[in-house]
Amino acid sequence: MAEEILLAHGQYISKLTLIPSTGGRYEVTVNGELVYSKAATKVFPELREIMEKVAAKLT
Repeated sequence: MAEEILLAHGQYISKLTLIPSTGGRYEVTVNGELVYSKAATKVFPELREIMEKVAAKLT
């Protein structure tokens, strides 16, 4: 998913960090703002969903 985000929005991204975790945690933040949390939704996101959320914050 990180590769797809960079390919689509690389011109807006100066840093992308992947942080390993345990317990099924999966969160995506943009500029420090949480845009998706698997802990909150209990569902692993589709790529399209994350791409839309990231795009909304970057553009």
